[in-house]
Amino acid sequence: MGFSAEWLALREPADHKARDTKLLQRAARAAGPEPVILDLGCGTGSTVRALAPYLPATARWRLVDTDADLLMRAAISAGDRLQTYRLNLSDLDALPLEEVTLVTASALLDLMPEAWLRALSARLRVPFYAALSYNGQMSWHPSNALDDGVIEAFNRHQLSDKGLGPALGPNAVAVSAAIFADAGFDVLQAQSPWQLGSDQAPLHATLAEGIAAAAADSGAKDAAKWGAARMAGAAQTSCRIGHGDILALPQMPAKESNDAVN
Repeated sequence: MGFSAEWLALREPADHKARDTKLLQRAARAAGPEPVILDLGCGTGSTVRALAPYLPATARWRLVDTDADLLMRAAISAGDRLQTYRLNLSDLDALPLEEVTLVTASALLDLMPEAWLRALSARLRVPFYAALSYNGQMSWHPSNALDDGVIEAFNRHQLSDKGLGPALGPNAVAVSAAIFADAGFDVLQAQSPWQLGSDQAPLHATLAEGIAAAAADSGAKDAAKWGAARMAGAAQTSCRIGHGDILALPQMPAKESNDAVN
């Protein structure tokens, strides 16, 4: 599993604009006064850049990815208070969780299987902030008669195995919220859709190309035609791509909870 540095750079402005600000700030507060944050599937460090304005200067980061090039880029851009770990996320036992006060992930949960997420929720005793999980909702203006068929095929493709088992795909937000609630967390949710206009035509066109390819792989016979039309019209159309954010907070024991309000 992985994404190119070019694609991550192209999408980062839309990601930062889409994140729910209130939930982002709540996650920063949940990290505590001396934050040690573990970011899963860190890419080039987009989560670091999104959270940094809301964290104290003493915040420390542990960045995990399988891609050595992305880790190097993250290390360059994220400053000196970090450590990088080239790890496969399938090995949860290898995660450097000691002293961590917050675990984060961005655009990741829709790629992961339910069993992995259940195992992660069972291991964590600290807050978990996961942003920008795709939720299966897309729309374009103006619309195209082929939209519904392509969206259906793309969403079906998103459920396929991305390396660790059948992915949660469009179900990621709802399923992850339920899993963490079952594990004893209080779960907050927020919407974080991309709103792409004509000023984001390069991202729009690249996105349409990827959606068309995935839909074609999943059996949509007109996906290439749809993709060509959407790419050609990227500078004249707008689209909304649905995402969701969650923040899972461990429930405090009764005595600790009472002490906190005294």
